[in-house]
Amino acid sequence: MIALASVLHTLGDPWRDGIMQRALLEVVLLGLVGGALGCWIVLAELSYGAESLAHGMFPGLVLAALTGLPLLLGGAAGILVAALAVALAGRVPGIGRDNAVAVVVTTLFGLGVLLALSPDSPPGIEGLLFGDVLGTSAGDLVAGAALVAVVLATLWALHWRLLAVGFDRLSAGSLGASPLLADAVLLVLLALAVLVAVQGLGNLLVVAVLVAPSAAARLLARRLLPMMATAVAIAIVAGVAGLYLSYYVQVAAGAAIAGFMVLAYALARLAAAAAALRGAAAVASPAG
Repeated sequence: MIALASVLHTLGDPWRDGIMQRALLEVVLLGLVGGALGCWIVLAELSYGAESLAHGMFPGLVLAALTGLPLLLGGAAGILVAALAVALAGRVPGIGRDNAVAVVVTTLFGLGVLLALSPDSPPGIEGLLFGDVLGTSAGDLVAGAALVAVVLATLWALHWRLLAVGFDRLSAGSLGASPLLADAVLLVLLALAVLVAVQGLGNLLVVAVLVAPSAAARLLARRLLPMMATAVAIAIVAGVAGLYLSYYVQVAAGAAIAGFMVLAYALARLAAAAAALRGAAAVASPAG
């Protein structure tokens, strides 16, 4: 009984603090949006786009921190500028879209770093790079919840259209689903998800919640809805585990959360490989 009481105290103690309670709610929001939208990102091969948006918005985040504006506003402005810059650079003959994205993203990220190193930079601005999930405020939760609701509602409303495009892009038009519209919707939702996740995980780690849980779930589930549910569960469990590690070992919460998400992918990879080996052995062994 003493051991059980000790275990229960260890499990429950972090959540007595308001800071940890808000961080837990932020982790749940990240898990919901990262798991649900992340599956579409992985299936549509938009992982590079997620990373590009996160890095391209960095100057906007820094300017917002320097001027005292909300980070959501600065991040949104940063994403808009990055999207326009990529579109313009991609029209230059001989460069190519991928090269244009790389040039614009690295330029904007470098500009953000220069701004962050300004003598006027407020203390703690490094949180923009690595996140500060423990610094989540009630206002951040309200804004994040609103954005998550928009993302999830849009995914639900357009589910069959996105599914039609993902299943057969060439024939999707005959079913009333536009590939161009599906791509545009996913990119807009991706931008909203990045705005939600960047506050908790920072500019460098935001891709983890949008890619790692869904990539792991893809190895464990064959159908889309079970894949989404698995990805959400992995993201939330990894987030809670990261908060526990941060609380008891005093490590950065964002890095711990991202680390557990990557660990979940590695374990899913091993599980999938083991299942493949068992299947191959069953086929090779004589029947009966």
